[in-house]
Amino acid sequence: MLNNPDQIILWQYGLIKINATLAFTWLVMVFLVGGSFLVTRRLSVDAPISRVQNLLEVIVLSVNQQVHELSQQQPAPYLPLIGTLFLFIFLSNVLAVVPGFMPPTGSLSTTTALALTVFVAVPVYGIYRVGLWRYLKQYCQPSVFMLPFNIVGEFSRTLALAVRLYGNIMSGTVIGGIFLSFTPLFFPVVMQLLGLLTGAIQAYIFSILAMVYIASATPRE
Repeated sequence: MLNNPDQIILWQYGLIKINATLAFTWLVMVFLVGGSFLVTRRLSVDAPISRVQNLLEVIVLSVNQQVHELSQQQPAPYLPLIGTLFLFIFLSNVLAVVPGFMPPTGSLSTTTALALTVFVAVPVYGIYRVGLWRYLKQYCQPSVFMLPFNIVGEFSRTLALAVRLYGNIMSGTVIGGIFLSFTPLFFPVVMQLLGLLTGAIQAYIFSILAMVYIASATPRE
């Protein structure tokens, strides 16, 4: 449990390497894509609806509500990104209870990639929403002297996103491994339950922060 998944090479051909982080990331993606296909292929508008569809509607409505409350805008443009970030991080963290599974969110490379996704999404949504000139003007507010500080802030919050998620997930894995070595029966169960709770909270926090950053770049008209 204490191994770095980036350092575990599962397959290599020349310079091409597939490590545990990449493999488990693909596995999570397969679960998400396959689950989405199975859940959405039999959607119904007539009552009664299936329990799976009911769960899906709860998730979508909850994400929509959070996005609307944060941005005071229609949530539809932001739902695919924010919802996908939440589900990917949540599923990665939850599957950590499966023996042998290493959560890709416990790798700094994965959390950096997620943070860079948000870093790119912020100007994309901002320019689409308010236009290039008005978006760039935000970096000079309240005065032009704030330009370098605002630019540094963009990079620092991206770094904070990556390190926060990585640190919380990796620390939970390390602590769980330590308890497992000392008390192999009771404490691991407790740590797994706490890990599930922490994983869900971290998925929520990351998604909320991503939406906050996007909302700051797309002010309400």
